[in-house]
Amino acid sequence: MNTYNELKYKVFKSGSRVNLFIGINVIIFIALSLVSLARLLFFKQGGFESFAYEYLGVPANLQSLLYRFWTPFTYMFVHNGLIHILFNMLWLFWMGKIFESFQSPKKLTFLYLLGGLAGATFYIVFYNIIPAFKDSAVNSIAVGASAAVSAIVIATATLLPNYSIHLLLLGSVRLKWIALIYIVLDVLSLAGNNAGGHLSHLGGALFGFLYIKSLQNGNDWSRPFENLFKPKKKLKIVSKNYDLDSNSDQHPDQETIDTILDKISQSGYNSLSKKEKNILFRASRGNEKE
Repeated sequence: MNTYNELKYKVFKSGSRVNLFIGINVIIFIALSLVSLARLLFFKQGGFESFAYEYLGVPANLQSLLYRFWTPFTYMFVHNGLIHILFNMLWLFWMGKIFESFQSPKKLTFLYLLGGLAGATFYIVFYNIIPAFKDSAVNSIAVGASAAVSAIVIATATLLPNYSIHLLLLGSVRLKWIALIYIVLDVLSLAGNNAGGHLSHLGGALFGFLYIKSLQNGNDWSRPFENLFKPKKKLKIVSKNYDLDSNSDQHPDQETIDTILDKISQSGYNSLSKKEKNILFRASRGNEKE
């Protein structure tokens, strides 16, 4: 029971949208897999995956899309096999955690959802206008969080191009090179048998890049989204004596953190002063203890 409560806290109450989206994807994958297994064992009926993909995956066919208008949203939470969800969730965890360290969780939510929708749009549009894909558009269906994850990967690399992570066998690699390889592989894979999936990746990646560039220019596309779900603040009087020069373990207030995060959005992490970096570090340490 303690393990269950710990997982429940990590997914739904920790405040991390990375944990939340990983939890939602895993729960849906397990639920669909169990239903499919039960049908096979007790009713000797297979093919449930095809049924689930048909009604939860996004179709390229415009007529089918008209009657399944919810699928551009649902498709980004459905996966085709264990390897598919495993790699998507690993990328989401690695890159999403970096993004959340420098931007608000609400921005990651916006990036995931709108990146997924951009990927679906890219897939639908190009499958209906490019001659090589038009013949297969009638029966083509896309599933998976890949487009949403691509948006997060490219957005993180755009925000922090010189941020390095350690890769097995390769050592320290900057995010900008990872993003470049990520895009090149998707472009080259358009000639393969999963062109629709790679088109959706490119759509999500393009959205992630444009979103961060817009953010750095002072235009936050997610602000209406954040305000929509922001709870009304209660009026309160506080005494605030936070000292930027202090090296104490005092946890910085949210207003100070938001100001620093806005500066990162506009000018990048390297524009922060040593004091501001220390504040951000103490804030991250405080969140780990909670």
